Amino acid sequence: MTAYIRGVAILSPQKTFGDQGFPDDIVVHSGHGFMKCIEPAYRDFIDPMAARRMSRIVKMGVSSALKCLRDSDVPMPDAIITGTGLGCLDDTEKFLASIFSNKEKLLNPTPFIQSTHNTVAGAIALAIKCHGYNATYTQRGFSFESALEDALLQLDENQSKNILVGGFDEITETSYSLTSRLGLWKNHMVDGTKLYEYNTRGSLPGEGAAFFMLGGSAIPGNSVRIRMLKLFYEADGIDDINERINRYLTEDGIDPGSIDLIMLGFSGDNRTDHYYYHLMSGIFNDKPVTGFKHLCGEYDTSASFALWYAWHIIRNQKVMVQLLKENPLGEKINSVLIYNHLRGKYHSLYLLERC
Repeated sequence: MTAYIRGVAILSPQKTFGDQGFPDDIVVHSGHGFMKCIEPAYRDFIDPMAARRMSRIVKMGVSSALKCLRDSDVPMPDAIITGTGLGCLDDTEKFLASIFSNKEKLLNPTPFIQSTHNTVAGAIALAIKCHGYNATYTQRGFSFESALEDALLQLDENQSKNILVGGFDEITETSYSLTSRLGLWKNHMVDGTKLYEYNTRGSLPGEGAAFFMLGGSAIPGNSVRIRMLKLFYEADGIDDINERINRYLTEDGIDPGSIDLIMLGFSGDNRTDHYYYHLMSGIFNDKPVTGFKHLCGEYDTSASFALWYAWHIIRNQKVMVQLLKENPLGEKINSVLIYNHLRGKYHSLYLLERC
């Protein structure tokens, strides 16, 4: 299964929403808490009256999708497919709070209607009057990957389709407080540029909304393709992960020696980052390695940021952050392999190539 990326748009904790791609200056998270997206002027994409009825994550998702459509010059996709781990948290919290404060009486239905996971995909369809296939996947750490897999299957059947695929998740003060009690996040001051140097429990929470226009054929002068997507749930140690990665590459006829850059999902959590360190000293020992979660944080669909970042590297031939393993890069970066996992359970493997 292969898909060609024809357009992208992303809202993240970095200044990534502009037309210039990745900015030269990196926004550094320093402190105790979570990384929030840098939001644009929504009036440039959404009617202000309509925006008043949208929560923050809906505005983030809709504006990213509309910018992706604009940049890819595809006014009407054949399908809209999204993935989200936790959906519209802010509206969910508002609805639950109203249940409690009003003792389950005279409830405002709007927060409930807008709290469902498919709210963003529906809002996009309403904004552009798209009556095509519309689906939202919510499989925790496989949410974005499931949406992408659906798109790849559809393009395998009909290469003429244009499919809009997105991944989004938000974090709120309440959700941050609750998940902190579970030990998911670091409980001390963090300098994002040194995230991988902390040998402590927990990661740095983040959020984002990324959309991709996928097609079944290449466009001259604008072709980066997703050649491989593999998923597996849990693993029986590092040897199992090594075996799976080698097997998946072999099955797709990919020579590991031909891959130019490895992107690993280091989160700064010493309970699970050892998987990545073993790979760096093992099968990827002779490869340059970079990370991405110190730029966007950890969240269920953070792989969508990695996919955007890998696309940007191949298109612009530039790695914006210091390599974690500084083996020499080739003259051209024609392929990037992404390996990511969410808390050691949801493992995904992508390969992006210049065509």
